[in-house]
Amino acid sequence: MSLFSKDNGFLGVDIGAYGIKLVQLNKAKGRPQLWTYGIADGAIDIHLPDFSDKSPEQLSQEGKMLGSNTLSTKDGEKKDTPLMYGESDPRVDRYAEILTRLMKEARVTTTFATASIPVSHVFHTIVTLPKVEKESEIHTYINAELKKVLIRPLEEMQVVHQKIPSTNKDEKYMRVLVTAAPKTLVAFYSAIFQKAGLELRELETEAFAIERSLVGKETATMMVVDVGAERTNFFIMDKGLPMTHRSIQVGGDNIDTVLSNVLGVDPTLVDVMKGDVGMISWDEKTLSVFDVVLDPILKEVQYSFDLFLSQSGNEGKRPEKIVLTGGSSVFPPLQKRLEQTFDMRVFVGDPWARIVYQQELKPLLSELGPRMSVSLGLALRNIIE
Repeated sequence: MSLFSKDNGFLGVDIGAYGIKLVQLNKAKGRPQLWTYGIADGAIDIHLPDFSDKSPEQLSQEGKMLGSNTLSTKDGEKKDTPLMYGESDPRVDRYAEILTRLMKEARVTTTFATASIPVSHVFHTIVTLPKVEKESEIHTYINAELKKVLIRPLEEMQVVHQKIPSTNKDEKYMRVLVTAAPKTLVAFYSAIFQKAGLELRELETEAFAIERSLVGKETATMMVVDVGAERTNFFIMDKGLPMTHRSIQVGGDNIDTVLSNVLGVDPTLVDVMKGDVGMISWDEKTLSVFDVVLDPILKEVQYSFDLFLSQSGNEGKRPEKIVLTGGSSVFPPLQKRLEQTFDMRVFVGDPWARIVYQQELKPLLSELGPRMSVSLGLALRNIIE
């Protein structure tokens, strides 16, 4: 029985550093069917300056990822002050206006929405607990563990968890995937959607949305590399769950800068010319020009794999593939360098693979696919779960 009996449409909204992407899926005969989609291109300051050049680990250590900002007072003392996020954030009206206009242009017909929180704003960890059945006991153990590692008080955080499946029924312990986000950030997104006339049903991390659109029911160990405009995110998927995530401030903007210098053109024209680079013969000399951008990505992939495989319970696992997504994932040198460095299959993921749509749209949707993985995964949440 459908949770939403009056409306079978579900909207996924991805607010990123370079615009807003949305997808509406309708449920037809039990399958997700594309109803409409839309993209509002343009720089969006969703990442405050405090977040732009730091990894999630650095932000966590400083407390900034978890809803605080440390400032120095005149007498040299350190003082915690709230970040701008919250329902009174001046960006709420601006984002809501862009979203409202985009929904009108795309002819969205539903009011039910799911949105994503940027990876860099979220605390994500795996907690090992004594094996218990009652949810109340799981909550108690998780809260006790989080109080040890969170910078901000637990009361200021929205916490969700998910059990990690295990095949050993005799185990005395269980592993739980825990995600925590500042309540001020939740209030910020809720205010945007309320002003846009939408009912925000769920708010989740990009990791789970990408898992839903690109991994599905597959349980193999793999990595998804999401190359955005400002940042590249790295997710290791195992047993159909995002087990780790890391992020570095290298993305499409850096690739554009190198292309601009190599081609000797104005940076504003690079996007127009990107389609032609696929016809270039990518020999070693040509590839090496982009190593300044690609090396940090390759090193982070290796580090993430090493970190995951060194964790208890992961010894002996063999990652099978690297799936690319994000607007700059189609840049040929990235796939070529990954294939040269890692002994596994590397390819650009297709988030439309589980979606019913008109076949004449396939060429356009294939081109847009890497940019829509998050919004599609968000829209799928209430259809396949």
